[in-house]
Amino acid sequence: QVQLVESGGGSVQAGGSLRLSCAASGYTYSRYCMGWFRQAPGKEREGVAALSSDGTASYADSVKGRFTISKDNAKNTLYLQMNSLKPEDTAMYYCAAARAAFCWGVPGTAGMDYWGKGTLVTISS
Repeated sequence: QVQLVESGGGSVQAGGSLRLSCAASGYTYSRYCMGWFRQAPGKEREGVAALSSDGTASYADSVKGRFTISKDNAKNTLYLQMNSLKPEDTAMYYCAAARAAFCWGVPGTAGMDYWGKGTLVTISS
């Protein structure tokens, strides 16, 4: 059974940093496309960053240069380092996995097969 468990969310001031983690289990983690998504109140869930099995990373324009996605295959853990945070980054952040090796950019939500329950990030101005 595939499980994705996010952690690392919290409340920080604008300009601050957070690192999200996603612990994965139940499948061959290193072979899958993995991604981070977020959903702000009243808005649709959107892709933030994705990482293919070969290490190719893709980012939404809104986070390029500020967020970095990475993984530790030995720990089966996906990370999202978020710097220079803005109030508009406030959202529930979700980890997701797709049964595909390559992400083809930042996938839409329909392209992902497994989801975590999310971790809340709140940025104050």
